[in-house]
Amino acid sequence: MTGKRTVFFISDRTGITAETLGHSLLTQFSTDFDQVTLPFVDSLERAEAAVQRVEEANRQNGARSIVFTTVIDADLRDRIHQADALLFDFFDTFIAPLEDELGERSSHTIGRSHGMVDNRLYDVRIDAMNYALSHDDGAVVRQYDQADVILVGVSRSGKTPTCIYLALQYGIYAANYPLTEEDLLGGRLPSILRPHRRKLYALTIRPERLSRIRAERRPDSRYASLRQCQYEVARAEGLFQREKLPVAETTIMSIEEIATTIIHTRQLRRRLY
Repeated sequence: MTGKRTVFFISDRTGITAETLGHSLLTQFSTDFDQVTLPFVDSLERAEAAVQRVEEANRQNGARSIVFTTVIDADLRDRIHQADALLFDFFDTFIAPLEDELGERSSHTIGRSHGMVDNRLYDVRIDAMNYALSHDDGAVVRQYDQADVILVGVSRSGKTPTCIYLALQYGIYAANYPLTEEDLLGGRLPSILRPHRRKLYALTIRPERLSRIRAERRPDSRYASLRQCQYEVARAEGLFQREKLPVAETTIMSIEEIATTIIHTRQLRRRLY
């Protein structure tokens, strides 16, 4: 017996939905979970193999596994339900009540949520992603008029991953601009940003956390020193306050939380759901 609980995310597609919903619930508990994702369980053979994985984990741990599943096919779901596990079937939980309420049977189409059902939406995601990548770290600034939001902050404050997440998840055109020492010394917005002031959103971070992040890239450097980080953060926050920019403090925020805060505060239009 290991004392661990194994958690399985079983899906007929990528498993992203099962992981997202399952993780949201698991974060409420301090139990040590061993998490396993089993994607593309779209045949009886694969469903059987998944059940065997669950039962093997039960034997090893001496405790029932936990299963989150978004499998659609009725036969496959029946086989997975036979596993000796605490099972959360999201389609059984949500689809059946919706069918009753709407008076309509769902399509029960495998992969409908993540497949390329609408090529236009797929193109939106790709275009937004290309925009975020080409406008990362101030590399390209001439197309800021196309941006939905421009993130500004010191280096390594979370700008790039937030822009990529906004693009991939919501189709939002997000650029980011890193404040240099020259910008900070000037004490005002760089000239390239001033015409786009209404699109700006500032990110800040505690100096201690920033120093640790920078040290992973450039250990024992001035760039990563606590003193330098304290200086940059103080100057940046002073600039944000003078310019009255909305600010997110990212020290203990996840990328998802940062993105949601920006969307809500700036009332950004989502192109993807």
